[in-house]
Amino acid sequence: MRIIGGKYKGRIISPISGLKARPTTDFAREGLFNILNNRVDFETICILDLFSGTGSISFEFASREAEVVHLVERDTKHIAGIRQTIEKFGFSNIKPIHIDVKAYLKTCRFKYDIVFADPPYDLSWLKSIPDLVIESRILREEGFFILEHPRSMDFKNHERFFEHRNYGGVNFSFFAPLAKS
Repeated sequence: MRIIGGKYKGRIISPISGLKARPTTDFAREGLFNILNNRVDFETICILDLFSGTGSISFEFASREAEVVHLVERDTKHIAGIRQTIEKFGFSNIKPIHIDVKAYLKTCRFKYDIVFADPPYDLSWLKSIPDLVIESRILREEGFFILEHPRSMDFKNHERFFEHRNYGGVNFSFFAPLAKS
C-alpha cells in the first residue's frame, strides 16, 4: 500500500504481518480522494476513521494535513501497526483510539466534518452503521458520513443517503446528517 497524495505521497505503508483487515485498494482511495479534493479544505477539517484496520484512510487524510484525524480500531494488533506507522512517518495530527466502534459512538462528544467507516463486509450490523453514526450526533451540520461496503448492499433508499460511487469491488455511500432537500 502507498499513500496516494499530500505531504507523504508515494510513501509505502507496510502493515504488520498477520492482519485480518481488508485495506481499501489504492485505486478506490485515489477515486475517493479525488472526490473529496473538490469538496473540502483538508487543512481545516476533523476526521473520524471507524474500523481503521491498517489506517490507510487516516494516513491519506493526515498526509493532506487534516487538522485532526481520530481513528478507531478495537483489534490490538491493528492498533500496534497503526502506531508504528504514525511514529515512522512522524504524523502529529493522528490520534489512534483503541475501542469498539459502538462504544465510541455512544461516548464521543467531539464533532467531525467527515466520518469514514470501512467495516468488515460480513459484519452482522453493517446495514445499521449509517443510523448509528447519524444518531450519535458526532457529525457537524455541514459534514457527511462515508461508508465503504460490499456491492451487495444498497443504501439508495436511506433518508440521509445522497451519493454512491463504485471503484471495482469497492463501494462508497455518502450520507448527510440532515436530509438533503
